[in-house]
Amino acid sequence: MVFPVETEERVKRRALSVCQDHLRRVLDVSRKISQMVDCFVKGDKILARELLADIRKSEEDVDTARRVVSRELAEIGAILMSREDFLRFTSLTSEIADFCEGIAFRLLEIMEKGWKVPTDIKEGLVKLSDAVFETISKLRETAMTLNYGASKALEKAREVEAAERIVDDLYRELEVKIVNSNMGIPPMLLLKDVIQILEDAADKAEDASDAARILAFTL
Repeated sequence: MVFPVETEERVKRRALSVCQDHLRRVLDVSRKISQMVDCFVKGDKILARELLADIRKSEEDVDTARRVVSRELAEIGAILMSREDFLRFTSLTSEIADFCEGIAFRLLEIMEKGWKVPTDIKEGLVKLSDAVFETISKLRETAMTLNYGASKALEKAREVEAAERIVDDLYRELEVKIVNSNMGIPPMLLLKDVIQILEDAADKAEDASDAARILAFTL
């Protein structure tokens, strides 16, 4: 059965809209990680506890939005040949949100235990978390430009790659500082986990930008 061109275009816009809304929610969760790091630096345990609870609630919102995407794509059916590409994009961006709770939990645990963390490591953590958020923000911009043609989306996808390389450099630098510090083993291990998960989130954003590239040629 041959579907009218305008019908196919309409369902593509519909699929893209729900994916973009899902990614907006992912970005909102990611923004809270930068706020959590700020609490960590300032030692604000009360706000940090509130943020962790908020992040957990926001993760549920992301999961709900992901299910909406899956349901929409199921309803659209075979008319949308790029359905699997949309699903892959949403799956990758969902993983970014999944990382956030683990980061926030570990930072709060260090605060609750009263473990001391050197100032230079805190400063490095601020830079790293900001760079990760910038990478995810660039991914959001990439998804938004899918409305305006492949060339703009590909340009924004390259910006995601550039931002992710900055994350890599900051991660390696901070990893060495943590290992060479005189912190105790427990906070050292938790902080190594935190920066590893942050880097993983940026890597996942780059993977999602590759998926967006593929989508750009199908829209």
